[in-house]
Amino acid sequence: MLFAEVARVSYEVAHTSARTRKTALLAEFFRAMEPDDVPVAIAYLAGRLPQGRLGVGWAALKDRAAPAAQASLTVRAVDEALTAVGAVAGAGSQNRRRELLQALLGAATEREQEFLVGLLTGEVRQGALDAAAAEGLAAATQAPPADVRRAVMLAGALEPVARALLARGPDALPEFTLGVGRPLLPMLASSAKSVAEAIAKAGPCAIEEKIDGIRVQVHRDGGSVRIHTRTLDDITDRLPEVVHAALALDADRFILDGEVLALGADGRPRPFQETAGRVGSRVDVSAAAEALPVSVVFFDVLAVGDRDLLDLAYEERHTVLAGLLPEELRVRRAVVTDPADEAQLRAAEDFWRATLARGHEGVVVKSADSAYAAGRRGASWIKVKPVHTLDLVVLAAEWGHGRRTGKLSNLHLGARDGDGFAMLGKTFKGLTDALLDWQTERLLALATGPTDGYVVAVRPELVVEIAYDGLQTSTRYPAGVTLRFARVVRYREDKTAAEADTLETVRAAHGAG
Repeated sequence: MLFAEVARVSYEVAHTSARTRKTALLAEFFRAMEPDDVPVAIAYLAGRLPQGRLGVGWAALKDRAAPAAQASLTVRAVDEALTAVGAVAGAGSQNRRRELLQALLGAATEREQEFLVGLLTGEVRQGALDAAAAEGLAAATQAPPADVRRAVMLAGALEPVARALLARGPDALPEFTLGVGRPLLPMLASSAKSVAEAIAKAGPCAIEEKIDGIRVQVHRDGGSVRIHTRTLDDITDRLPEVVHAALALDADRFILDGEVLALGADGRPRPFQETAGRVGSRVDVSAAAEALPVSVVFFDVLAVGDRDLLDLAYEERHTVLAGLLPEELRVRRAVVTDPADEAQLRAAEDFWRATLARGHEGVVVKSADSAYAAGRRGASWIKVKPVHTLDLVVLAAEWGHGRRTGKLSNLHLGARDGDGFAMLGKTFKGLTDALLDWQTERLLALATGPTDGYVVAVRPELVVEIAYDGLQTSTRYPAGVTLRFARVVRYREDKTAAEADTLETVRAAHGAG
């Protein structure tokens, strides 16, 4: 398959909001695909490089070669070229990477170049592999959509299902089954602004603590335990405490869904970054576990013995979970049997406030009759978190790529700090096309230097309201902290930079030193 086809479909999917049109585009794409191209082509559509990080900086991408007049690159040729870039190491590697990338860019058309740069910089994000991709694959192969979605869930990714379906048709789907030891995509939650709104959507439900830890899927088969992250990475060797907890249970064959977190001496969760650093540590795990032990709590069970529990109602699965695990290994929860009962609603709100008081990030409301729909954000699980907002000042912006080419996109955000500003991070999230157009015009008018580079510095005058999930420590910024999951809410033209939030206010709100 020509790489130009991937770039075209990515562009068209990104520029249509109609679900049926997305599905049709992806169905056409799958029909034209060779099975061997599937893993790479689908990864590209998702904005992911199969090789992972390639160590490519902007210096290697600027002043790029003139684009080719006609498309000739194949998906496999691009993959081979990027594999060669990733293999470069040692003295002179930066120049060598640039040479290889410029040769690849020179063989690409203008649209292919934009798509490649977006892939390399992480700016290809258009959700092409959400439910629409599974629907498109079903349409391309005349397979039942529900069966395709389930196969993707059980396989842990779309790629193996697509390869099998395109090679053998719907008869290949039964080979994708639930198996202890084989990770599957986790069920995800949509969002609501309040507990009352979530309960209204869910109906009879349970309200569980939402723990700000690392999602884990724990498989035990006899004396063997494997632990996987939400991205299905195997982290068993890094979590001896979780292995010990799994082996201590009476059942010897199961799949559990839960969270790992580090707790302080007071029983409150330590900052997420500490948990993430501990789980991410690959060196001297014993010493890391002694320095910062972690705990595990579970909220779902997907299999016990030879029983597949995925299609059971949530309340039935919880009954099995309660019979399998002691209370200290289960997340706290409250039950709402009648969403119209004001006393139960008040109790649910009380549970929400108590959860926040214990230091957790919110709650998840789960429909009592919901099956486990892995890898999807449906209305059965609904998360509710408090929204933190700050009024920050735009210090600079970066030129976008792909669909944002020609627009100032990624904002550099600062809080007031004495007579200047302390940068707290960047974001390009939450920006509509109309807002991109508006901010590009306004920021260019505030530019303090050349505008033909990658980053455009601006006078610190424009105030923007930013929603975020919390703070974490960072060595990248002089303030020592950065925002987690920052996104634009709106611009505050009614405020001057002198009215923006201060670094002291930000630190105080989160107890940062």
